[in-house]
Amino acid sequence: MPFLRFKGFQKDFVSSISTSVVQEFSKITGVLPQKVKIELLLVEQLSNSPQSLEILMFPRDQEMHDRIAQEMNNLLAAHGYGDVHIFFILLSPHLYYKEGQPLKSILEEPISLT
Repeated sequence: MPFLRFKGFQKDFVSSISTSVVQEFSKITGVLPQKVKIELLLVEQLSNSPQSLEILMFPRDQEMHDRIAQEMNNLLAAHGYGDVHIFFILLSPHLYYKEGQPLKSILEEPISLT
């Protein structure tokens, strides 16, 4: 986790930039590269909608969100995609479940040394 979801792009293109996207995102956020998930959303457009990058992650400070958006925009623009909509879907650790338990409670559990 986090998830970076591309919409309106060709699979080959997203695959070709995925390593760079993961490295840049990891560098900015400090999230381990293996935790960053890249996805391609296959949608049927019913009206004209822009290419987009949805970033699902836990909230960070505004400066970090701004930097992520700017760097992702720079990376996409360098490949000819300068008009991509980039937006965040902020997740709550209280409402993100792993093995049926909210992540917030998993993180708060005392560490057993036995």
